[in-house]
Amino acid sequence: MQLELDIQNTVDSSKLPVSENMQNWVAALLKTIDAKFERPEITIRIVSTEESRQLNLDYRGKDKPTNVLSFPFEAPEMIPAEELGEFLGDLVICEEVLEGEAKQQNKSIQSHWAHLIIHGVLHLLGYDHIKEQQAEEMELLELVVMKELGFEDPY
Repeated sequence: MQLELDIQNTVDSSKLPVSENMQNWVAALLKTIDAKFERPEITIRIVSTEESRQLNLDYRGKDKPTNVLSFPFEAPEMIPAEELGEFLGDLVICEEVLEGEAKQQNKSIQSHWAHLIIHGVLHLLGYDHIKEQQAEEMELLELVVMKELGFEDPY
C-alpha cells in the first residue's frame, strides 16, 4: 500500500507533527482494519479557529470551532469508478482547539494529534459513533491502533 497524504497547513505553529508521523498513524489504522487499498489518498488541512468555526457552522450547524471535521469523498455519478482512484476524503483539524483539549485532558499534543487523525480517518471510512454499538466499535479500533503506536488510552 502506498498512502498519499496531502497536508495543507494554514497556521503558523512549531508544534505540528511531522508528515512522516501522520503517514505512520494513518497507515497503522489501515493495516489494523485490513483495508484493501493500493494507493489511498487523504487530505489533511490544518486550520485556524476561524476557519474551523465557519466550516462547522456551514456543514454541521454549530457556531464554534471544533477539533476535527471529516469530509468523506463522494464520487460524481458520471465518472467511472476506475477513473477515480482511491481518494478517501478530507480531514480538517483545528490546531488551537486540539492543543487546548490536550492541555485540558492532560494528554501529550502528539498523542492527541494521532488520536484525532485516526478518529477522523475512521469517519472517512464510514465509521460513526451516533449509536452506542457503533461508538464502541470505533473506540475499540482507536484504542488498538493507539496502543500499537505506543500511545496511552485516549479516553
